[in-house]
Amino acid sequence: MPVAIYVLGVAIFALNTTEIMVAGLIPGISSELHVSVGAVGYLVSVYAFGMVVGGPLLTVAMRRIPPKRSLLWLLVVFVVGQSIGALAQDYWVLMAARVVTALAAAAFFGVGAAVCVRLVGAEHRGRAMAVLYGGITVAQVVGLPAATAIEQHWGWRASFWIVDVLALLCIGAVALKVPAGRDAQELDLPSEMRVLRNGRLWGAYATNALVIGSVVTGFSFMSPIFTDAGGFSASTVPLLFVMYGVATVVGNTIVGRFADRYMRQILFGGLIALTIVLAGFALTLTHQLPAIVATTLLGLIGLPLNPAMAARVMSVSNNGALVNALNGSAINVGVAIGPWLGGMGIDAHLGLSAPLWIGAVMAFLGVATLLPDLRRRVTPDEQPVPATSAPATNDGREGP
Repeated sequence: MPVAIYVLGVAIFALNTTEIMVAGLIPGISSELHVSVGAVGYLVSVYAFGMVVGGPLLTVAMRRIPPKRSLLWLLVVFVVGQSIGALAQDYWVLMAARVVTALAAAAFFGVGAAVCVRLVGAEHRGRAMAVLYGGITVAQVVGLPAATAIEQHWGWRASFWIVDVLALLCIGAVALKVPAGRDAQELDLPSEMRVLRNGRLWGAYATNALVIGSVVTGFSFMSPIFTDAGGFSASTVPLLFVMYGVATVVGNTIVGRFADRYMRQILFGGLIALTIVLAGFALTLTHQLPAIVATTLLGLIGLPLNPAMAARVMSVSNNGALVNALNGSAINVGVAIGPWLGGMGIDAHLGLSAPLWIGAVMAFLGVATLLPDLRRRVTPDEQPVPATSAPATNDGREGP
């Protein structure tokens, strides 16, 4: 993998840490800005909504800007929004800052994925996506706990500033390590719109929303599931989250290695396994040993499907920035809807197993979205046309 892909993975880590870290900063923000805990929770929702709606729109708006310049400008906008959030003395200012950072993050996902494919070529896109989306995984494992610990010692604003500094470092790294290419192409909007008429692409989007939604639905309520249903002590919960995180990293590494060659098999088998694990967890959540096993398996199987999901989107599309931005939107639809449905289940007095059952149903529906694709063989002349005509060499530089 070219160094540039790892640089983009670190940038994704910073962007995704900002998205999820508010969950660990709720007490400090609520107290200092004098708003309810529920109001702080909306800061997570508005970020996801901003990524769903704003990413594709901003990608189209920046279509005449070369990819490397787009990445740099998006990181600059992110830094500005993050700085406004760190300085905010009013809840609505912080809300506006979250919208700004969400717009930049969503567009960065799309452009970054397109650049990764340009650098490695179609034959290694699964591995490249494993590195890029590995930033999301590491944000779950490292970013959220670190931001929470920082908030407890130095306040919630310190977490914002530290992510801001990391984003500034990413600007320098992108400037130095991401090649501009000799013939930076503009986003071909008519071509992108033709690709979006492909029903198989929208099927892939539906799969991705359901996969991520199923995982996040269960994961969002893990803490009360562990303590209130499983009888674990509060001090044990961070260790269980670390175990989940390590399993996610391992799973992401394995899937990334095989996503290019066995993409459909990984998705089909992974979704069936995810359905069984979530349902099994729901049936045994009051027993500690099965809960530990289910948590580990959820880490190995859930989010690590990301590289295969991204490879499937690219296999039925042109690898363009708009296609990838819409993929980010689809994923955030799952992030927004899943926990909401899980919360509704708990509020309906269905118990703490409700989010796990809802997640299992979403994973099963994900299997159904794969069936049309599994019945169809992709012939060589049906392979997607790359978004750029310049082939990639082994060192990541574009050929003539």
